[in-house]
Formats: sequence, structure tokens, C-alpha cells
Amino acid sequence: MVFAGTGSTVRTDTAILSLGANLGRREESVLRAVRELVHRGAVRVIALSGLYETAPVGMGEVPYFINCAAQVQPLLCPIDLLDRLQAVERHLGRIGGHNASRRIDIDIVAYGGVVQHAPRLTLPHPRYRQRAFVLIPLREIVPEFACPAGHTKIDQLIAHLPPGEGDGVVRVSGRGWRSAGEP
Repeated sequence: MVFAGTGSTVRTDTAILSLGANLGRREESVLRAVRELVHRGAVRVIALSGLYETAPVGMGEVPYFINCAAQVQPLLCPIDLLDRLQAVERHLGRIGGHNASRRIDIDIVAYGGVVQHAPRLTLPHPRYRQRAFVLIPLREIVPEFACPAGHTKIDQLIAHLPPGEGDGVVRVSGRGWRSAGEP
């Protein structure tokens, strides 16, 4: 590993981000967040999944989300990347906390092979394995993905979701792309 803390830059391995929004212009918010992350020097995008409309998880009666996954080359160490993601969320009008409706939500699902449990950041994301809205878009762009913490393959992770869990994840846009162009 090359990073050593705040200010470290340029990593060669990839990270997986999950993006979602359920307020305002959901599709536009998700795509704008990706563009902002590139513009602010946080990542280079390798692949972006299509957009999926998904039922909210553990939130009661709130609007459905638009979600996608991005495979990126991170240009910052994990904690600096988290800080940059949160700055983009604030810039795009994120309000509310965990399990609240939001204009944008960006999570680091995995960062290369890093496995860490720190106060501000746990990698891989502690709940992604139970979230069809993360796993299904992720499989679209990285079908060979394996969990850094246990090396479980993506198809196995999806197979272990509760019955019907993936039914609420519907692809609504084929805007996904790989390594060329801008979302």
C-alpha cells in the first residue's frame, strides 16, 4: 500500500463507490456527483453502471432512490477520499443523516484490498453485502468482484440476499459506461 495518511495521493488499485439520491432530480444528482468527484481530483472513473430505481431500505414511506455503482481509480488515500465525498455531498445539498431522504449519498464500498475498522471509515462498507441496490449495479460493472474481507464472489453475495430482495432494484437507464466519455 502506498498511502500513509492525509495528503497522500495516487493509488493504482481501484475503489468501488455506491451513489444514490431520492430527492429532487435524482438521476441528475447522481451523475453530477460523479462529475464533481472527477473535477475535484478525487477519482478517475473506470466504469459507471446504469441507473437503477430502488425501494428505500429501512426508511418507511419515502420516495424511491436512483442508485448506481462506480469503479474508480482513487487519487486520494481512503480517509481523504471520504472527506472529498462528503464535501461533494454537502455541495450538492445533502441534508439528513443515516436512513434519511437525501439529494445525494456517496459511499465507499471497497477500496482495493483494504480491510480496516476505524472510527470514521470501515472498509469494506459494513452493510453493502445486505444491499441489493449496491450489489446488482456493482455486478454490472465488475462481474468478477470479490469481497476484500472474505473473498466471497459477487454472485454468491447476491445469492445470499433474502428472497425477493433484488426485486426492488430495476434498471431504468443504460447510461453506464467504461473508461471513455463522461457520464
